[in-house]
Amino acid sequence: CAQLPCLCSSATCLTCSCCPSSRNSTVTRVIYAFILLLGTIVACIMLSPGVDQQLKRVPGFCEDGAGPSIPGLQAGVNCEMFVGYKAVYRVCFGMSMWFLGFSILMINIKNSRDTRAAIHNGFWFFKFSALVAVTVGAFYIPDGPFNYTWFIIGSGGAFFFILIQLVLLVDFAHSWNESWLDKMETGNSRGWYAALLVVTILNYILSFTAVVLFFVFYTKPDGCFINKFFISFNVLFCMVASVISVLHKVQESQPRSGLLQSSIITLYTMFLTWSAMTNEPDRECNPSLLTVWWDAQSIVGLAIFVLCILYSSIRSSSTSQVNKLTMASKDSAILAEGGSSPDLSEESTGPRRVEDNERDMVQYSYSFFHFMLFLASLYIMMTLTNWYSPDADYTVTSKWPAVWVKITSSWVCLALYIWTLVAPMILTNRDFS
Repeated sequence: CAQLPCLCSSATCLTCSCCPSSRNSTVTRVIYAFILLLGTIVACIMLSPGVDQQLKRVPGFCEDGAGPSIPGLQAGVNCEMFVGYKAVYRVCFGMSMWFLGFSILMINIKNSRDTRAAIHNGFWFFKFSALVAVTVGAFYIPDGPFNYTWFIIGSGGAFFFILIQLVLLVDFAHSWNESWLDKMETGNSRGWYAALLVVTILNYILSFTAVVLFFVFYTKPDGCFINKFFISFNVLFCMVASVISVLHKVQESQPRSGLLQSSIITLYTMFLTWSAMTNEPDRECNPSLLTVWWDAQSIVGLAIFVLCILYSSIRSSSTSQVNKLTMASKDSAILAEGGSSPDLSEESTGPRRVEDNERDMVQYSYSFFHFMLFLASLYIMMTLTNWYSPDADYTVTSKWPAVWVKITSSWVCLALYIWTLVAPMILTNRDFS
């Protein structure tokens, strides 16, 4: 297809040569996820040492740099603004505002014939140009109260995205369990049962190992009582969730509920517990403060984030993202993705090969998808800046708010998982399949 039209048309044209069997709803989400990951890479580069020195070589780019090529033109941005946590805040501010704008614009879109749907699925050149413009403009925001205000907003947004991660994780765990159970029923039952058992046991072994390491490195015999409480309470909570998942009454309402899902949730809860303790300001109870800013929990957190974003972008489901997050029953008004294929004979004259499967009904909420990426941008910001690392230029006096955000999210995560187990027994008139 011609390159210029591709910059302005839908996602179908962008991938006509490499993904001929893809659906428009999936391709569009993958492209937006790629843009988010690209912004994450840019933010990581801004954290690299020596970036400000390289930028100073660009004529007229920032203050104290090389002289501008046009006489009389003065740069208005300090070179130091392009590095460190300040740069990450501004890059993520640009991304988050871009996604939030689309979230508001795409409210209540019913099908791809809506004019706004064309903006969502196309005009990539102009949308990317707008993203660059908003991000560049963010660097001209004076420090003042911006850093602290955006920190508060970022903490709240990151908290809700952690909950979204749990929902995606639960969905992934159930899908994984159902897939292997189906293979057990149709194929080598012993082999798949063994694989299911090995993965479950491995997850619990990793969780138990994590608990032992937590007590060794993040507690003291005569101190660190708050960490002892976090670890002990979450271990007890995970044990309760695991026991509930195999109760007879739960098995009656959800025959495929089991320990595989509980083991995955337990392991994720241990990660959240670890992440919370690495944000404590007490050096006696937090050995992570003695390490460099790019610590292990940040790497693991970003890895989980990338997997969740890709999974949510590629996952094909007739259930909307909003219904997943609210644990609601399947929306019967939304057509199955494989059953809403339009007649493409009228559009077969061009090179488009990607199927527009949303002419009758959208396969996901455009507005909520962008809102999720808005929260993801805030989560990236908080993870890369280590929730205000002690060596930041503008740290707050205490990082306890970040600790409580993460530890509370772990409790909410477990509560939500237990709710998915007991909800079918309580709300018997709803379909939770």
